[in-house]
Amino acid sequence: MSGPFGLPLALLTDSYKASHAAVFPSARSATAYAEFRQPFNNDPNDQRMVFYGLQYIITTYVDRVWTDSDVDTAKAFFSTHNAGHSVFPFPEALFRKFVRENNGHFPIRIHAMREGSVVYPHTPVMQISARDEYTGLVTYLESVLLMTWYPSAVATLSRKAHTRIRERYTQSVDDNMMWTLETRMHDFGFRACTCVEQSMLGGAAHLLTFAGSDTMSAAYYVQHVLNGGRAVATSVPATEHSVMTAYRNELQAVLRVLDEYGQGVVACVLDSYDYARALREVLPMVAERQVHDGGVFVIRPDSGDQVEAVLLGLRAADRAFGSTLNSKGYKVISGASVIQGDGVTLDSLERILDAVVNAGFSAECVGFGMGGGLLQKLDRDMMGMAVKLSSITYEDGETRDIMKFPKQGSAKVSLPGKFSVHADAAQNGAPVAFRSSHAPKDSDGLLELVYDCGPVPGHTWDSFDAVRARLDDQWTRFPKIARAVSDDLLDYQKLVHDRQEQRVNDGSAFA
Repeated sequence: MSGPFGLPLALLTDSYKASHAAVFPSARSATAYAEFRQPFNNDPNDQRMVFYGLQYIITTYVDRVWTDSDVDTAKAFFSTHNAGHSVFPFPEALFRKFVRENNGHFPIRIHAMREGSVVYPHTPVMQISARDEYTGLVTYLESVLLMTWYPSAVATLSRKAHTRIRERYTQSVDDNMMWTLETRMHDFGFRACTCVEQSMLGGAAHLLTFAGSDTMSAAYYVQHVLNGGRAVATSVPATEHSVMTAYRNELQAVLRVLDEYGQGVVACVLDSYDYARALREVLPMVAERQVHDGGVFVIRPDSGDQVEAVLLGLRAADRAFGSTLNSKGYKVISGASVIQGDGVTLDSLERILDAVVNAGFSAECVGFGMGGGLLQKLDRDMMGMAVKLSSITYEDGETRDIMKFPKQGSAKVSLPGKFSVHADAAQNGAPVAFRSSHAPKDSDGLLELVYDCGPVPGHTWDSFDAVRARLDDQWTRFPKIARAVSDDLLDYQKLVHDRQEQRVNDGSAFA
């Protein structure tokens, strides 16, 4: 079996896709494109998004060699898949044709934005095309290609968290400690995922921005598959409640942890019984031991009000460990900090940071962990990712640029034609979509060929370090809101819309 998880490759789509090739109009070629229709969580103030994850989708699901055995297995499945367990239609002849004539490679072309690119609503992030007898397969792999929504959403969420933390860092952290910023958001999400594959892909997306992660599946994948063995993710020894409660009292547990790990950074959860009392009674004894050993003790609350728990920890640590004032006038605790990893969201993160800085502490004194909120509590609608057909050339040579414009769903209006995406110097390099026939002549397009009815000769994917650098550069440089579609393309969209609306009004769109 050529597909992953023992699945024939023909089944890596939605059922209804298998029925489309037989009813698609005869054509010389067709083009579809993918976009995010809306900013992350409909954020009106910052519409930047991160496109990421296509490398995994291409190498794992698309760039695979189909065999007759795959088609045979799919045929057996489809033989009982229709209503009443009858035969479901699928393009068996087309599949067997490209198995024989195209070395088993699926016959579409994919151009795409590079991994880690910062994009905006309606930026074409992928353009998919098919030709001749394979035209009806142009969107057969749409469903699996759309799965890039997930790592893109995680990458965008992490970057938005970074933006919020960086603002407080700029306000309250000395320049020589700004390096700690990339450790301030830690991935706690492995156990929240539905499967290991999700943890690996989502965890990698988080690591585009931050270096802290307990999701070792992602840490290993990034280091050894994507980055040539160069490490990105780090973590520290830490306790859970089962360790703390296994001892007769919390002080015994903490002292044992310090015996083993006290000369480095170590985190202890302190709310197994009474968080406030542990801070009063255990922390001073910890401080005496920890200051002697020279390590950093990280206090972790795991219940109660998020803001209050962090402030309680910081004030107790300040009393027990002491602090110094940095050059910006904020307290930096000596040898201790707090990490809040209980139900953190972008909104609560911001509230906590505001409270910490307003209480006179530097933002470097608090870190964050996100679990399900980072890797699980997302969906495709958060950025509205979609693939739509945009152009078709019929057998008689007529080219028809098309778009979707449902009368009852204006948010789902698509773009017509074939596209080219270019960096706009007037917007610090932000991407702008043009009609391919009206693209700027003085710049290279940003959509690169990543799959051409098989592997692209000479094409290599960027290292993870390079993708991280691209994201950091573009997110810093690009405006929060940009004009993502050229005036010419918008005018053309209106022209096509008006033309199609006339066909709707006169009834020719229906019969």
